[in-house]
Amino acid sequence: MNFINHKIKVLAFAALSSGIFLACAQTKTAAVSKPATETSKSGKVVPTNLKWSERMMLSEMHRFPQAWMLDFSKSPKWTYPSAIVLDGAEKLYAKTGKKEYYNYISDFGKDLIKEDGTILTYDLDKYNIDMLNSGNVLLYLYEKEKKEKYLKALQTLRLQIDGQPRTKEGSFWHKKIYPYQVWLDGLYMGMPFYTHYTKDFVKGADAQKAYDDIVFQFESVQKNMLDKKTGLLYHGWDESKEQAWANKETGLSPNFWGRAMGWYGMAMVDVLDYLPKDHPGRAKLISYIKSYADAIIKVQDKKSGLWYQILDKPLEKGNYEEATASAMFVYTIIKSVNESYLPKSYKAAAKKGYDGIIKNLITVDENGVVNLNKCCAVAGLGGKPYRDGSYEYYVNEEIRSNDGKGTGPFILASLEFEK
Repeated sequence: MNFINHKIKVLAFAALSSGIFLACAQTKTAAVSKPATETSKSGKVVPTNLKWSERMMLSEMHRFPQAWMLDFSKSPKWTYPSAIVLDGAEKLYAKTGKKEYYNYISDFGKDLIKEDGTILTYDLDKYNIDMLNSGNVLLYLYEKEKKEKYLKALQTLRLQIDGQPRTKEGSFWHKKIYPYQVWLDGLYMGMPFYTHYTKDFVKGADAQKAYDDIVFQFESVQKNMLDKKTGLLYHGWDESKEQAWANKETGLSPNFWGRAMGWYGMAMVDVLDYLPKDHPGRAKLISYIKSYADAIIKVQDKKSGLWYQILDKPLEKGNYEEATASAMFVYTIIKSVNESYLPKSYKAAAKKGYDGIIKNLITVDENGVVNLNKCCAVAGLGGKPYRDGSYEYYVNEEIRSNDGKGTGPFILASLEFEK
């Protein structure tokens, strides 16, 4: 009996030891891996019983364990797509209180901003308006953590606005290397940051001057880039009319690119989050949203609810239903309805688009990870090799899955529908 008891004790100790070892190993693993990558009780990496906003966010965190990877970057780099997905993470953290969402945002700040406030890979002298967008993440982190390095980085980005080259009437050039050019993309890249920064840090006459300047950027685009016949806006405008892509009479690029219009819509609804309620420009922006929504609903595919890469040429060879623009349009319309910028009747078009994305563009892996397919990787005007703004150019740019320029707006749109 003594031998048996001794054997039982040995076995029990061995089991206990292995349990302690296993627990230590699990604790160590949990410390270095994101909760998003852990398998849930259902055996799925991303549980399928969650709402679409969380399912896509957790999928992005699984694909890109660090937020700087969201632009398919191989090393930490200051780019704009991360900020769109992290906007969704901010809202999900506020909604759910789940710390993994906050940590994902916070790690972005830790990785990209040095202790002296220097922004990794950022070059102020390039005056690239795209670079302002991730400033939105720093505004959030400074509000939460009050770290001096974030304030210094924010002040550097605000300096860019002061020096950003402008057209004769005062519209921001897209980049210093693209002289005299205004792109629709730039309104989203710069104006929500400019407005949010002003609200948080600027007072009195200086704030009023900034808000007036922000509203003017939209007025200028409406004046110079709107096609009165369709209500759509062209991707770019060259004040000098010198670019090969620019119409020699108007300076306009030749096509209505879906995502350019998507950026513009998101810019308007996000700026209104921070523009004072009593500013006269609010009514103007809301009127622009109404004409904008009417124009994009006219070119929405009646069957699928989606939008095409080139908005007004759905039947031309090579055109396709594109995910990033579709998600941006859905977000812009449903947020506008929720904020009462648009009548409730517009919700039907947003819902048709949202359902179309889920039915036609979303796939779910066996492990529960959600994919958004048919995203245009990138498109622009000019540069090297030269992008001529032609129909053929846009429809032949790379198409990929899970681009942050689509997954971010999809998360934001989902959150609006989940309210």
